Amino acid sequence: WVLTLSIWIRAFHQVGAAVFLATFLVADSYTVPRFYLALAGITGVLLIVTESARHRQFFREWSGMATLVKLGLIGLAWHTRLPAVPLVLAAFVLASVFSHSPKSIRHRLLF
Repeated sequence: WVLTLSIWIRAFHQVGAAVFLATFLVADSYTVPRFYLALAGITGVLLIVTESARHRQFFREWSGMATLVKLGLIGLAWHTRLPAVPLVLAAFVLASVFSHSPKSIRHRLLF
């Protein structure tokens, strides 16, 4: 049931994340609508919880490390004067690569 739940959570997360990305790519100012920002944030936390429940060593795997790097890139884009568009794009490319990589790579232990 956790897998089924995580699929639905991921679908809603992608909606929030898509609006987040679109805001950085097409808007003149980086003002993400609060609903979609909350949707992306809450579902992101829920995804980490469900993935951690399914894979006990999530943060020792490639997918867990990619999640932490992605959060760091988005944090840098949001809170600093570094170029936000390339940082957000890099975070989304990283997320896409690791979420679509084969299970043997995605869940390989790093340490």
